[in-house]
Amino acid sequence: MAVPIYLGDEVSAAGYRLAGATVRTPAAGEAPAALAWARARAPLVLVSAAVAAQIGEAALRTALLALTPLVLIVPDLQGAVPVPDLGARLRAQLGLEA
Repeated sequence: MAVPIYLGDEVSAAGYRLAGATVRTPAAGEAPAALAWARARAPLVLVSAAVAAQIGEAALRTALLALTPLVLIVPDLQGAVPVPDLGARLRAQLGLEA
């Protein structure tokens, strides 16, 4: 049975580990490689907002738009990096707000 993989800080990783996820806390500069590693191994990849900010825009966009595995950006415990507001982005793309 494949389990989700969480990429993020150590404190949040402890909670995800207790929930049954495989966790990895990439060091500075290792985030793109950690994302590639996780995408090759799991059906679901959860990436903290702080780690997502360390991944290049093109690589992150490719991962988020891919059909498999599902890649989601989740809030990190410190909340230092805000999670992207998908609803606002969709409304702007649909022309519902400026």
